Amino acid sequence: MTILKQLLNFYINSSIHVALAVCALTWVTILQFDVSLDKTVLYFVFFATITGYNFIKYFGVARFHHRRLAGWLKTIQLFSFFAFLAMCYFALHLQLKSLLYLVLFGLITFLYAIPLFPLEYYKNEQKNLRQIGGLKIYVIALVWVFTTVFLPLIDQGVHISTDIIIAAVQRFILVIVLTLPFEIRDLNFDSIKLATIPQKIGAKNTKFIGVILLVVYFLLEFFKDELSSNAIISTLIMLIITFLLLIFSNKDQSKYYSALWVEGVPIFWLGLLLMLG
Repeated sequence: MTILKQLLNFYINSSIHVALAVCALTWVTILQFDVSLDKTVLYFVFFATITGYNFIKYFGVARFHHRRLAGWLKTIQLFSFFAFLAMCYFALHLQLKSLLYLVLFGLITFLYAIPLFPLEYYKNEQKNLRQIGGLKIYVIALVWVFTTVFLPLIDQGVHISTDIIIAAVQRFILVIVLTLPFEIRDLNFDSIKLATIPQKIGAKNTKFIGVILLVVYFLLEFFKDELSSNAIISTLIMLIITFLLLIFSNKDQSKYYSALWVEGVPIFWLGLLLMLG
């Protein structure tokens, strides 16, 4: 049991789970718009997510404590290095126009972890995008939208239609809502300066806003030109599960509640779409 738990912790802490979630949402887009499945894009998204998330999560730790890093962190560093090499390999097989957009969002990821403004402007505290009050959740959602909606379609040369714009707005909403249980969980740990949504309005009001956003998401589905019964059914089931996970989230949730189950919603959604055909 201890070995299984260690493997599960590595699976989560090394960002494999979140990478699979991002890949799942990318695949959902491919199914929604009936474009050919480009495994190169999926592989790139998988390894880029591991590289980006681990860079953001562990940059500070590795920078200031590199001489006494724990064994698990050294393992994740090595794993992330090979993920970075794989990301570079698959990036070379993407369309040039996709790479140009990726440079911009790669810069956003970099600035998310690296101090952005001069020291003196913030009373001797270095600030990156992640530390600017209230910005974190929207930066995450924006990067996820580009990666999971626009990247696979741009790489296939698909014209950006109204349906794609609606899907992008829906994806932005979904990522925001899926992030809320994490922010509720982190109420005990986040600095008040981050100004997260639960910090500003409380957990109860945060859940209420999340529910409203899920309703908006579902209503947007009916503004699309192309709509199928399978799409409506799968979307509704996914939203109900997201709703339940949001409602039952709290600041004392188990360590796996958000990191495993909430993060796993996109994977479940993909599986549902594949089963419905």
